[in-house]
Amino acid sequence: MPKLKENSLPAYRLHRQSGQAIVTLNGHDVLLGVFGSAASKAEYRRRTAEWLSIGRQLPPAPVQDATIAELMRLYKTHCDVYYRRPDGEPTGEADKIGMALKPLRLLYGPTTANEFGPVKLKAVREAMIKLGWCRGMINQAIGRVRRFVKWCVENEYLHASILQALQAVAPLKVGRCAARESEPVKPVDDDVIEATLPFLTPTVAAMVQLQRLTGARPGEICAMRVGEVDHSGEIWKYRPTQHKTAHHNIERLIHIGPKAQVVLRPFLLKLDPTAYVFSPTDSLNEMRQQRAESRKTPRSCGNVAGSNRQRKPKRKPGESYDTFSYRRAIARACDAANQWAYGGMVIGNDERIIPRWHPHQLRHSAATEIRRQFGLEAAQHVLGHASMDMAEVYAEKNADIARNVMAKIG
Repeated sequence: MPKLKENSLPAYRLHRQSGQAIVTLNGHDVLLGVFGSAASKAEYRRRTAEWLSIGRQLPPAPVQDATIAELMRLYKTHCDVYYRRPDGEPTGEADKIGMALKPLRLLYGPTTANEFGPVKLKAVREAMIKLGWCRGMINQAIGRVRRFVKWCVENEYLHASILQALQAVAPLKVGRCAARESEPVKPVDDDVIEATLPFLTPTVAAMVQLQRLTGARPGEICAMRVGEVDHSGEIWKYRPTQHKTAHHNIERLIHIGPKAQVVLRPFLLKLDPTAYVFSPTDSLNEMRQQRAESRKTPRSCGNVAGSNRQRKPKRKPGESYDTFSYRRAIARACDAANQWAYGGMVIGNDERIIPRWHPHQLRHSAATEIRRQFGLEAAQHVLGHASMDMAEVYAEKNADIARNVMAKIG
């Protein structure tokens, strides 16, 4: 059967054996009534409209017979399409949903979906505790399980009473459950940052310095493009198109002060406004240059520069960093700094001079300094933590406060 185009509909056809109209949806033939009649055409419009509304899908079985695993497959198709940025890139939420639903599938995949209830949900939660997940992560995962059930109710795969019953399961409370507590994210000392920078490539080092000065989120630093930075005024403005609250139609404005401008300016020389400011390709070239400069063998001896590279490497550097690669680069730099301090020896965690830290701690460091110097309200505005209800009311005020703060410390 030929694949349908994105905006096309299955054909309204004649079923010769019965003389009825027919339409084929997901490989299933649906009879509509007498071919050519107004009633059959109305039925065709109704069936195709319902089919489109649930992502070009049909119920895998009658509602009372569908299993949880069958509905999860349909939900995965929905998530892969729905959780995307305006440019079509996945947001990562679909992967988080898949991880949250895994214990549900392992315990109750073959179970009829309409048999699912609060007791079974609590059993899924206990399985998450045994996996070693922290309390906050478990509460978020249970929320994603409820979201899956809500989607099933919305598309008439499940009865609404199931979702109502699941609302009775309260979230895990501090000190009243067996789930472990996660370690709070703490600021990283500036001395630790300075000791790590020499072991980072210039590109990643600039990302670290820029994030520390502006308090931006790691993802906002990774996704920065040349054309998104307005450097016409005394205080530069960065308006990321991809950020945490973009799907709420909230604008994120990051002000870049004089110190951060010095860090950022060399990376804005790219001619393509859609190019990422910080590129792993640039970082790889910088690493190779560092190795070439530290080479002890004379250039007339040994391998010629570039001669020992793979022609078809399994992995090539991407166009931009993501939060995982950014975090991994910092962790490796921390390890390299400690090995250098101990003369190249492999050391344990207790012997570390420089503790491992991650990009989210930079944001906390910036927030701590801004709050200490300018107060809690200033930290809230600079970091973009204004509530959704008050974002429009305080938009101008937030910009003024953030601009003044960055002019002094950024």
